[in-house]
Amino acid sequence: MDAAYALDGRDGCIAQARHHAAVFFDQARGEHHLRAPARVVELTQLVVSELVTNARKYAPGPVMLELRITAAAVHVVVWDSDPTVPAPRAADPDRIGQHGLEIVKAVTTSLSIEAEPAGKRITARLALSGTSGD
Repeated sequence: MDAAYALDGRDGCIAQARHHAAVFFDQARGEHHLRAPARVVELTQLVVSELVTNARKYAPGPVMLELRITAAAVHVVVWDSDPTVPAPRAADPDRIGQHGLEIVKAVTTSLSIEAEPAGKRITARLALSGTSGD
């Protein structure tokens, strides 16, 4: 099962993205009898929130959110218009803010960032049976 959502990048789009993720899991449960642990649903919403927040903060314009469920994992894909490929920073408990990719990396089984002809695509994978952060 997969779905794509176009977000305008304005105020409210982060909450909208989290809502889309919740509805996506509700549909997967109802239509496909998916049994995702509540922890995976919560972490998926966290990853969506962090990635869309970064897109809104650093890239002008729209954001695309794709959600996909396979037999083993949930894939969260966020596209934005900024071609700059971010790198997760080393952990620094004294740094205020800019921990989004650290958080995403900590709770996912894989994270990839790809430059595109226009912008970039970030893909995070969470195992349905749990996550690396459990």
